[in-house]
Amino acid sequence: MSAPLFLVDDLPAASRYTLGGKEGHHAADVQRLKSGEAVLLSDGRGGLAQGEVAAVGRGSVDLLISERSFISAGDPRLVVVQGIAKGDRGELAVQAMTEIGVDEIVPWAASRSVAQWRGDRGLRAREKWVATAREAAKQARRAWLPVVGGDPDVSTKKVAARLGTVAAAFVLHEEASDRLTAAKLPESGEIALVVGPEGGISDQELGAFVAAGAHPVKLGDSVLRTSTAGMAALAVLSARLDRW
Repeated sequence: MSAPLFLVDDLPAASRYTLGGKEGHHAADVQRLKSGEAVLLSDGRGGLAQGEVAAVGRGSVDLLISERSFISAGDPRLVVVQGIAKGDRGELAVQAMTEIGVDEIVPWAASRSVAQWRGDRGLRAREKWVATAREAAKQARRAWLPVVGGDPDVSTKKVAARLGTVAAAFVLHEEASDRLTAAKLPESGEIALVVGPEGGISDQELGAFVAAGAHPVKLGDSVLRTSTAGMAALAVLSARLDRW
């Protein structure tokens, strides 16, 4: 089994390091690491450090750092505009997409989104997405934490504006005639995917995105849930871009 990964604000410069706080508590009291076990530290910005547990305290572990490295960010960069979903479906989507390798997730306030992120409720909901992405990145041993956009969410107008700036933009739509598996992909820049909420994407929204330069595509003949569509599309792109 690969070494567990813990996130830190900055990688340690010295050969000895004490992992404390929430990450130290998780390592010492939840995972119950023991002396001699291997660990990974990441700053979430591509930096990695390999280490070994030297001692375990209450809520902290002392580490011996043996090696440092840097993992370059993926290019093209994968951005998913995720329609806000009700219940935990949005968090399920964030978790799966992070494990697969999404670079940025944009919470989209679609017209057919049942859940509405307003006021403090919206800020709390967005923070759940951030926390979910963080934990999923640790599980996947990712050196890069995906960015979660929004303040707390993004309007259709702003999504369309963003789609007009990327190298390629695709809207997952069940009535599209072209398939993502055959779409032309850029060699670098950003690839944006738009995933609608449970009720789908309205004709007005689709028109705005197409006018901005996006291309409607489908994954196959099946209609996927909002919690799985982005994951499936990212899997297709990851294979086509040789990330997998």
